[in-house]
Amino acid sequence: MKKEGKRSRIAGIGMNMPSKILSNADLEKLVDTSDEWIVTRTGIKERRIAEEGMTASKLAVPAVLEAIRNGGIAAEDIDLIICATSTPDMTYPSTACFIQSEIGAGDCPAFDISAACSGFVYGLTIADKFIKTGSARNAIVIGSELNSRLVDWDDRSTCVLFGDGAAAVVLSASDGQSGIMESMIFADGSYSDMLTAGHGSANPAKSGADPKSHCIKMKGNQLFKVAVKSMADVAGELLKRNGLTADDVKLVIPHQANVRIINAVAKAMGVSDGKIYVNVHRYGNTSAATIPIAMYEAWAEGRLKKGDIALLVAFGGGLTWGATLLRW
Repeated sequence: MKKEGKRSRIAGIGMNMPSKILSNADLEKLVDTSDEWIVTRTGIKERRIAEEGMTASKLAVPAVLEAIRNGGIAAEDIDLIICATSTPDMTYPSTACFIQSEIGAGDCPAFDISAACSGFVYGLTIADKFIKTGSARNAIVIGSELNSRLVDWDDRSTCVLFGDGAAAVVLSASDGQSGIMESMIFADGSYSDMLTAGHGSANPAKSGADPKSHCIKMKGNQLFKVAVKSMADVAGELLKRNGLTADDVKLVIPHQANVRIINAVAKAMGVSDGKIYVNVHRYGNTSAATIPIAMYEAWAEGRLKKGDIALLVAFGGGLTWGATLLRW
């Protein structure tokens, strides 16, 4: 078992969702699909869609402010801001810098990370290192996504999957038992063609280009197999490294991509349904925001109490994957 030491505990948490709901019945009017088809294959019943003019930073700010209030700190106490997003306001400045300005934080480091749906776990891992090395005492880690800006609404295989949302946590240095026990993160670029989206130097936005060239493209069948194996493997390895088994975990909070993936990971881990938190039916896949949104709701519902061990596990485009083990 790993030696105990200074930890970064989740001191506060916040969430913010767009008010507009796009149901499966609404999608039936847009593409050749049905509620039964979507629910059977994904478990998703509805998703949230941000209004025109909304940005990743604007969506995140209320979640960050709530997390700060819950964490009992002031904006000037923040030493680090990390925003995990695949849908930034723009290439630069970073979305984190816009958030920093809006909440009135000081001149602490603020930056975005791009690890797709694994972004929040990547962000926790980075912030935890800052805190454990003494470089920060209070860090904000955010997942904020406007996937609706990347969706091809004519592609029934992908448009049913994604939604918008934001959530954030305050990580604070602690000498107690509560906090992050360990994180593990990985990537394998040889699978990079399985899930792609957005403009960049390889796919510049230019006049006359295909207007859907920036939209999400996914090789679903191949991605399913890799996702299940990578998530189950990293979760099992993380538990083993910390001398724990699935029986010791109070709640597993997986990336909310697809209920079939979630169920397959649970089965591979040997975890009962009652220990898996699922809210994909309400929000769809909000990429880097899925895990903090689910964590917020689990906490609000009383399913995470002081001393409980929780396991966060994710995968995303890159391909990236990782897991975080923490004591609430």
